[in-house]
Formats: sequence, C-alpha cells, structure tokens
Amino acid sequence: MGEPATLDEVRAWPALVSLTQAARALNISRTTAFTLAARGQFPVPLERALGQQRVRTADLIRYLEADGGAWS
Repeated sequence: MGEPATLDEVRAWPALVSLTQAARALNISRTTAFTLAARGQFPVPLERALGQQRVRTADLIRYLEADGGAWS
C-alpha cells in the first residue's frame, strides 16, 4: 500500500484528487477505496469529474483533521 500521505502533504494537493490518491491519505488500499465508493460508504463525499470519481481535498482535510489522520 505504501506510505500514507501526511496531512501537510494533502493540504498541498489540488482541489480535486483521484480516489486512489484519497485512499493514500486515508491509509487504505485502492481496492478498499473503490469497494467503499461502489457501496456508497466512502468516508468523504465523492464528486464526478470528467467521468471519474474524485474527492474534494477540502473534504478530505476536514475528515482527516476530525478523525486524527486516518480512516479505520
């Protein structure tokens, strides 16, 4: 799975990020991220952009700050 992104790193990301990139911030696998998204259980709201699911970085930051940095 690799190293999770730090909150400071996430703060430097663009306004919308891929589900894969959001998974890294949440310290979950890409497969888990796509499974949760398909079930409507991804921990932050998803957006559709250019035919792909995206995560608003601001929503991700709010979630990480409230949750202490990782999804579990």
